[in-house]
This record gives sequence, structure tokens and C-alpha cells, in this order.
Amino acid sequence: EGHISESGGGSVQAGGSLRLACTTSGFEFEDATMDWYRQAPGSECEMVSSIGTDGAAEYADSVTGRFTISRDNARHTIYLQMNNLKLEDTAMYRCAMVYGWRLLNAKRAGQPWCGSSDTGYWGQGTQVTVSS
Repeated sequence: EGHISESGGGSVQAGGSLRLACTTSGFEFEDATMDWYRQAPGSECEMVSSIGTDGAAEYADSVTGRFTISRDNARHTIYLQMNNLKLEDTAMYRCAMVYGWRLLNAKRAGQPWCGSSDTGYWGQGTQVTVSS
């Protein structure tokens, strides 16, 4: 059974930085694409960044150039360095290892998918609050 835990969130002023960490266990981390998602109150869950097994990274347009994802296979950990934080970055950030086909099926069926154990392994999240 996979387990994921996030840390590093907090309150910061706009323009500041935070570094989130995601520690994992219970699955083959080296073979897993890992993702960061976020969800603000009243908003949909959105993928912020993803990192493949080869270290290839993807980012949402809204964070490109400001966030950097990385992984440490020896520690079974991924990180999200967040710079130049904006008010709109305020959200609960969750780390996940999702099964793509399960996620797609859940979305197509209109079922809850963000944070659902039916779609993969998710952490409980870490809150990031950016103030002016």
C-alpha cells in the first residue's frame, strides 16, 4: 500500500518562495511518474507539475518559469520549489502517484478523482497561503 506525505507549506508574502517536499513509500518510486496538484476553495483540482522517471518535467502554464519540480530517487522524494509566489497560488497542494487510466476513467464517469484512492496514491496535502 502506497503512502505519500507532503511538507513545506506555509504562509508567505507575494513574491516569496517556498519549497514543498513529498516523501513516499510502499510503491516502486523509481518507476513512477509523480505529480503535484493543487486545489483552492471553490476551484477545481488542477495539476501543477509532473516529473517522469527520467526527470522530464511538465508544468501548468500558470507556474511555468516560477516553479521547479525535482526528484531524489534515493530518498523516494520529490520537491516543488516555488518562487515569485502570487496570490493566486494560494491552495492546498497535494502530491500524487496516479494511474493515468484510472484518472481518465473517473473523469469521464464524472466521479470524484482528486485525492481519491481509486485513482492512485495521494497525500493529505500541505497548505500554501500567499498574502499581499
